[in-house]
Amino acid sequence: MKIAIHASELNEERIDGTRVYISQLLKYFHELNSEDEFLIYHKGEFNLELVPPEAENYTIKKINPAPFWTQNKFSMQVFRDNADTLWMPLHDLPMVRRKKMKTVVTAHDLAFKIFPETFPKKDLRKLNFLADYSFPHADKIIAISEATKMDLLKFYPKIKEEKIKVIHHGFDASFWQEDLNDEEIENVLNKFNLVENKYLIYIGAIQPRKNLKFLIKIFDRIKKNYPELKLVLAGGNGWMWQDIYQTAEISKFSTDIIFTENISFDVMRILLRSAKLFVLPSLYEGFGIPILEAMASGVPAVCANNSSLPEVSGGAVGFFETDSLEDCENKIENILNNADLQNEMIVKGLKRVKNFSWEKCAEETLGVLKS
Repeated sequence: MKIAIHASELNEERIDGTRVYISQLLKYFHELNSEDEFLIYHKGEFNLELVPPEAENYTIKKINPAPFWTQNKFSMQVFRDNADTLWMPLHDLPMVRRKKMKTVVTAHDLAFKIFPETFPKKDLRKLNFLADYSFPHADKIIAISEATKMDLLKFYPKIKEEKIKVIHHGFDASFWQEDLNDEEIENVLNKFNLVENKYLIYIGAIQPRKNLKFLIKIFDRIKKNYPELKLVLAGGNGWMWQDIYQTAEISKFSTDIIFTENISFDVMRILLRSAKLFVLPSLYEGFGIPILEAMASGVPAVCANNSSLPEVSGGAVGFFETDSLEDCENKIENILNNADLQNEMIVKGLKRVKNFSWEKCAEETLGVLKS
């Protein structure tokens, strides 16, 4: 059996949850399934942190970039290779393909349907066009959370529920729990002018849906009672990020708001492990891997009470109402002031992350691809 995989996301410089998802599953597919052939298509050069492993049944196919690459060169190459099944980790299903080839599309989230104002207009048109074609025409859909499945059924009521399979993202807690070198920790903290346990941290893309202007306003309020605290926004620029930087610049405490931009997983691990509290104020998440990263790192976490976040966190984090500055401020200060609560959250978080495994995710995904 030939399984074609669209993997051009692994060429991107900025690492996000979707790219981690593809990379991790490729680490396990060949171990779980040695009898089938995997055709892995990409363009450009792999991000060095996302390079697929070498395997006897992996064939890496580099196709030169071109306008509308997926619908053009990629589509034609998959057609010529006569794959049995095509897995699209994003909702960009080729419109030209062999009729007998089965297709599986992963739905990460429908944020562009729910919060269209947080996307550039040209991207919004593209996302809607591709989703409106891909989801109804795919043979199977993988939803990464029950929340995403419910959104699919809401916006595409003609899709039969049995066509959708919920498969949670996996997680490798061991990476976030490895012993760290004291000198490396010191070097990273010094680079960003930070002191251990003296800062709040957010991890993710810098873009409007992450509600970071809200977080900066929260920081301004909390800073009055905790003058030693800093705020770290760890992640690369996504889109429409300019207003977020501007909000930070006009803050009274702008010098204590640190944007790391793109950083390696090793640096991210040190910054997270050394933080006092992880905060995820996002308006919407299809899954929310950074929550698991925080819990695995032994860091208390607080996040917005919406979308998939309660489902993924399993009650191991603090919740606040997304549009309430007062509620968020109170929840954060309650945790900061209560060492027993911090320890209780850490214990619950470390237990919760054990429910997620990339191997399990890969095994269930392969089950859909082979079915």
